[in-house]
This record gives sequence, structure tokens and C-alpha cells, in this order.
Amino acid sequence: MKLAARITQVAPSMTLAIAAKAKAMKAEGLDVCSFSAGEPDFDTPEHIKIAAKLALDDGKTRYGPAVGEPGLREAIAQKLRSDNGLNYQKENVIITNGGKQSLYNLMQVLLDPGDEVIIPAPYWVSYPEMVKLAGGKPVIVQSTAEKDFKLTPEQIQQAITPKTRLLVFNSPSNPTGMVYTPDEVRAIAKVIVDNDILVVSDEIYEKILYGDAEHLSIGSIGPEIFKRTIVAHGFAKAYAMTGWRLGYLAGPVELIKAVTTLQSQSTSNVCTFAQYGAIAALEGSQDCVQTMLKAFAQRRIVMLEGLISIPGVYCPEPKGAFYAFPNVGQAGLGSIEFCERLLEEKHVAAVPGVAFGNDSCIRMSYATDLATIEEGLSRLASFMGSL
Repeated sequence: MKLAARITQVAPSMTLAIAAKAKAMKAEGLDVCSFSAGEPDFDTPEHIKIAAKLALDDGKTRYGPAVGEPGLREAIAQKLRSDNGLNYQKENVIITNGGKQSLYNLMQVLLDPGDEVIIPAPYWVSYPEMVKLAGGKPVIVQSTAEKDFKLTPEQIQQAITPKTRLLVFNSPSNPTGMVYTPDEVRAIAKVIVDNDILVVSDEIYEKILYGDAEHLSIGSIGPEIFKRTIVAHGFAKAYAMTGWRLGYLAGPVELIKAVTTLQSQSTSNVCTFAQYGAIAALEGSQDCVQTMLKAFAQRRIVMLEGLISIPGVYCPEPKGAFYAFPNVGQAGLGSIEFCERLLEEKHVAAVPGVAFGNDSCIRMSYATDLATIEEGLSRLASFMGSL
């Protein structure tokens, strides 16, 4: 069968593939320590589930607006105003089937063939593929562990050409866990304004911060950067709602109208009753977020201390999200071979760094229990020692 050329240019998600293999091994009875999935190991908070159940009982099971339930759009706009200093109204917000669809839809309505999108590496695996599917050109700019995996304004400036349309900005970051400081965000905002390009700020990990790390929404810095900013976000990470598939995009009204048109001809509305759970997530107690954050903070310490104690492993300190991105290049293996052998020989699942644009590293999620982290680190140390 002849397939469209566009799909042959796109790689399958390596994170999902590794997670699926680890689950299959567990189903066979093998003791697998999995660090592959970017998914909190907590259940969705009870008050969120109750709100969805009540919505079901209230008959919220019909088609809804393609742009999303008005109550949820208003709650998100209020959250962005109060938490992030972004002057959005509900007309600036569309609800999507997860944070991933918010970004996919954005690329589809924004990019023409040949348009360039600057993507800092390491990057979330889907950014370049979404750009390719829209006919755009990903422009990958490498950061280094020595600079905490952050791009400088100078690097961004050097990557900008007359074809540049968009910068993808993700802080806190998947896969590195790095967080740009407010001063660093302001410096990058100046480059965006000076060159009159757009920025999509993927802020899905904004509530998962450690120590003195601080999240600053780039669009809040001033009116010029605000009008060039699009915010991609969702409920999966902070509220343990990965399977609910609830995300959103916020930006200029004309952009939201375009995304609504696309969504109306693709997926239509997001699950109606699930959106009422999202309203409860935003308007209810945030204690559940702090409970998860406290656990992640403890796990982060164990993960980081364990990694840096292994000879041949180097790992910058993650300041946010729930990932470590250790460099294992001294093992002398590419990251795919490293992870394949680690899984087969030691039953430890990690994601090859090449999927994120860095073949010397692997991504390890500590959104799992302490016992798994400790055992997995012990196996990783044994594996490194055997090479």
C-alpha cells in the first residue's frame, strides 16, 4: 500500500514504545524497574473524579462545543490571569484532547511548507515530528549539560532566519528537568520581540518545581511578548490525569478560531463530562498537587544522589518536572543500544536520549515509588560496572 509521504518522515514515539515493552515484560511475570513513562503514579484526586461522576449523573454526555465547555474555558482564563499574569479571556482558550493535541493543532494552523521552527535540544520527542507533519522545518539547536541544558539568547538569535516562524519554549523541561530563571526568560523574550517571531510556551510542568526554582510565563513580561505568545498546557502532570486527555491552548483570538475550525473537522469536542473534572481540578483545593510534589521532591533526591554515585554517569540537577537526564556516554554505547541492553540484561526501562536529540544521555522518570528507584539504580550501577 502506498502511504502519504508525510507519515514516512515521522518516527513513532520512542517513549510510548519503551513503556509498552516494559509493561509487556511485567505481564510475563518479569520484575521490571520502569523509568520510561512520563506519568505520575498517583490516582486522580478524589474531588476531580467526583465532579466527573456528578456530570455523568447530570447528563453531561452529549456533544459539546468544539472549542470546549464555556465553564472550563473561563476557569482556565481565570487561572492564567491569577497564576501567570496573562490577560486572557475565555475567547482566548480552546480545550484539546490532551496537551499533545494542543501543540499538534497549533502547528497545523500556523505553519506553511518551509516555515522554520526553532526547537531547543534536548526536546520532547513529539515537537519535531509535529512540525514535519505540518510541512514545516524543525531547526534543532543543541544545548549542553555544562550549561544545564539551556539555550542562550545568542544561540536563538543565530538560529533565526527570514523563514523562522516560531520558537518552542519548554520550562520546566521534558526530558531534562531544567528550569529557566526569570532573568533568562526575559532575555529570550527580548530576542523574540526584536525579531518579531512567535513563541509557544509549553508550561505543562509549571507546578512541579523544586528548591528555589521559579516559573515565569514568558508572555507575562510585557505587551509586546504577550501578543507573540501562545501557551500550551494540560491537566495530565499536575493532577495525575494522563488518561483523561485534557489539554488547552491559549493565545490570540484569531488563532483560537483557526484551531477551533481544525478541531471541528477532526476530533470535534473533548469528552464532555471529563471537562467538569478539569473545572474541579482548577477551582478545588490544590493540596493534591502539593502532596504529589512532596513525594516527587523526595524521589528526586534519591534519584540524583544515586545517579551521581555511579562511576561513568554525569547528571545535572533537575529543577522541575519529574525526569533526570543522565549522561552515560562513557559506557561507549549509543543510547538505543544502551537502553535495549539495560532492559534485556537488568530489566530496567529507560528511554534512549537520541529520541530527545542527545545520543549520550538517557531519560529516567522518577514518577514511580522509592523502592523501584532504589532497585533500578542498583541495577543500573551493576550494568555500568559490567561494560
